[in-house]
Amino acid sequence: MELHDHGLASDLEMMRQQAAERRQVLRWLLAGAATLPLMSCGGGSDASGAAAGSAAAGVTTPSTGACTVIPEETGGPYPADGTNTYGGSIINVLNQSGVVRSDIRASFNGATGVAAGVPLTIKLQLLDASGSCASLAGYAVYVWHCDRDGLYSLYSSGVTAQNYLRGVQETDSAGNLSFTTIFPGCYAGRMPHVHVEVYPSLAKAASASNRIKTSQFTFPMATLNEAYTASGYTASVRNLAQISYASDNVFSDGTSLQMATVTGNATDGYVVTLVIAVNG
Repeated sequence: MELHDHGLASDLEMMRQQAAERRQVLRWLLAGAATLPLMSCGGGSDASGAAAGSAAAGVTTPSTGACTVIPEETGGPYPADGTNTYGGSIINVLNQSGVVRSDIRASFNGATGVAAGVPLTIKLQLLDASGSCASLAGYAVYVWHCDRDGLYSLYSSGVTAQNYLRGVQETDSAGNLSFTTIFPGCYAGRMPHVHVEVYPSLAKAASASNRIKTSQFTFPMATLNEAYTASGYTASVRNLAQISYASDNVFSDGTSLQMATVTGNATDGYVVTLVIAVNG
């Protein structure tokens, strides 16, 4: 299996051209916005308000001017970021053409598999903990997670020829980005989770040596119990019953900064939001 291609370089050239056009449009919009009265963001802790805010503009930035850096966590044995090997070969999707994408359900760069499962939208916002929690624009995030059977593409038996459920996105001017994926399953010994690597720019996301944060986030137990009633998640029900946040080797020290906010249901799908603070 060929794991190397033009990678981010070819993707970046196209994106630079698009970015130049977007910047020009943004200048026009900002010029017009300067003459309009400012509107404050609504607050509140109810789920419906959070969902409405997320759908409109991503995650809402805290107004306190203080935020805590998300804990550093292991990338685990299946990162596919060039830091480990499988079958004697280095596995690295970060240098594959097409890895910069928002919909990560399908494999890419020649692989054709598509991960099935409950639809999931992941909305993240990056903040600078060392800079009064300012939004971090132009940063990049690489996410990866297992499929509904608890298998990791490129590593697990049966899906080594696939590279789905992996992708990179760049934050917008407000530090927001999103991914379209499926709800991950629960495999034996771990609470369900999504892996995250943060990079200072899209260009630097081509090499794991440039990452400034590696972490994971998880989901509320009520969401997990509901999601796993869906077709295809039978094994997850059994595995979840044998693990807890307290016994998990990552989340046992607390989940306050790694617990995503969730809206939706197992029929229509879920939207999860999380603010991630790093030292930018």
